[in-house]
Amino acid sequence: MKANSGGYVIEVGRLPGGENAVRFDGHEHGAGVSFFLTRNGPGTGPDLHRHPYEETFIVQDGVARFTVGDETIEVGAGQIVVAPAGVAHKFVNIGGRPLRQVNIHPVARMETEWLE
Repeated sequence: MKANSGGYVIEVGRLPGGENAVRFDGHEHGAGVSFFLTRNGPGTGPDLHRHPYEETFIVQDGVARFTVGDETIEVGAGQIVVAPAGVAHKFVNIGGRPLRQVNIHPVARMETEWLE
């Protein structure tokens, strides 16, 4: 992390994560927001879960099937999905190439309740 005019520059490659995503925990960097940068391979995605706050997904590349509450929708690059606070949700990459998204948690510390 490098200081830059009172802020910081964080190298994405230094964030924790695995094959499908890297994780930015805001509280570790003095930020009030957290997020995942995802690159889910075909057929992958998180199990059903929920948060006490909304989660916003910005689809940058690929195609996904989202379940948000009782609805199932297909979305692609250039679309945004919002899962309201407390509503169960999940997604899966239904395309043939990596699904790239930014999954925004508007809190410094993420909280997840896994339902599957």
